[in-house]
Amino acid sequence: MPTITDRAMQAKPTNQEQWLSQPFARGAGVFLGRITPAGERLFYFRYTASKGRRPFLPIGSYSPKGQSGGLTVAQAYAIAAEWSRLYVGGHKDLREHFEAQAAADAAAIETKRLTAEAESRRLQEEAAAASLAASRRLTVRQLFKRWQDTDLQPHLGADGKRIGRKDGGAFVAAQFERHVFPCIGDLAAADLTRQDLLTILDARKAAGRLRTANMLLTDLRQMLGFAVERAIIPSNPLEGVQRRKIGGKDTERERVLSDAELRKLWAALPSARLHPRSRCALGLILSTGTRVGEAMGATWADAHTSRAQTTQLRSVADAADTKFGVVDMGARTWHLPDTKNQREHTIHLSEFALTCLEELASLRELDESGKPSAWLFPDRSRVKPVCVKSLGKQIADRQRAADKRMKNRAKGTEALALEGGAWTLHDLRRTAATILARLGFSTDVIDECLNHKLQSKVARIYIRDRREAEQKLAFDALGQHLESLLSANAPAGNVHPLRRSAPT
Repeated sequence: MPTITDRAMQAKPTNQEQWLSQPFARGAGVFLGRITPAGERLFYFRYTASKGRRPFLPIGSYSPKGQSGGLTVAQAYAIAAEWSRLYVGGHKDLREHFEAQAAADAAAIETKRLTAEAESRRLQEEAAAASLAASRRLTVRQLFKRWQDTDLQPHLGADGKRIGRKDGGAFVAAQFERHVFPCIGDLAAADLTRQDLLTILDARKAAGRLRTANMLLTDLRQMLGFAVERAIIPSNPLEGVQRRKIGGKDTERERVLSDAELRKLWAALPSARLHPRSRCALGLILSTGTRVGEAMGATWADAHTSRAQTTQLRSVADAADTKFGVVDMGARTWHLPDTKNQREHTIHLSEFALTCLEELASLRELDESGKPSAWLFPDRSRVKPVCVKSLGKQIADRQRAADKRMKNRAKGTEALALEGGAWTLHDLRRTAATILARLGFSTDVIDECLNHKLQSKVARIYIRDRREAEQKLAFDALGQHLESLLSANAPAGNVHPLRRSAPT
């Protein structure tokens, strides 16, 4: 009959230790209950160890209902019975057995923890490696963005010259958005093949867009070369692809207007229904050899009332994609602080050029603040230059066959057509250079008049003389030739006079 019961374990403490004993079979250990003078009620299992010691192995504290971490008599007895079976089964040193078991369990838990941590690290490293590989495997669109941000954005180099592209790559971005990205924009750059790229270029070639094909070839090759330098791709798939196999060799335009064509053009201007400023622009470009973007960005000298005003006007010209310049009729100069080749340029104004400028001055209007517009060729707001493409469109519209007239454009489609074929504003610049050559001026002087970059690197480095005196002679000779050539054909009602009014 059990001697350890709830009643026995709930006995009142005395000033002596009270021990309750309930042996298992002989040699199988003893289940013990203990009541201390302080009122503690505890359970033990006692056994004889291998070396004869009789240790007390704690089971736990007593709780009648097994609450607060305590054990009922039945729960404590079940544990003691299990330990008794272990003891009888050969584990004579139970304390050491349990310590070894606990150490083994702790080691197993630690091993499991370490294994989990190692697996977690492995997964993190694999994810990081995959992320790094993915970041290195830029798509074509991502590669373009990096190339644009790194190489195409304009900034000044150590020599003070602009590096990158003036528009920050906006034009080539538009070309890629139209022709490249729809086909391969989301493809990894490292997976690009020559076939992928030639498919795009061949499509432009098949459509007859040979110049576009060549431009795309150049820009794609530059972008991929950028990628090779940064180990984004192993090699350039377009290496060795020749322009002549894509869009063909670029042909230099050779159109020059003859004297007879210039006379016919000048005589046709009054009836061509061009804006008066546009007629002046043709004479000004012809007599100064300027580019159309330089003409459209020109400002009147009297508009520069302060350095801040000049800075503001220059930023407006840049935003309009024109080249800022200052025309000073009193000094007979047109100064361009920055040009296409990043050289400043000062043009001497001949009598013919001044005549064109006087006509422009008479057409000058007030801007929204009530002041005369700063621009020689303002748009309708008068606060910024007219679109650089506007004049070219006016000229092209008047050189079309009647059945090729564009909707809502000039009706006189053949008003400015000439025998030598279609001509452009840049052809007037070439014509001015040709006239100077016929007048006997040397190539280097003509190059300076047109602000061409010197072809020889040695000359660019060592020759700093801009030949201003000879340029002045050349511009005056050009103006005199134009006045002599065109004045005889100027109709009485021409709003673009060829002779300056007498000074008052």
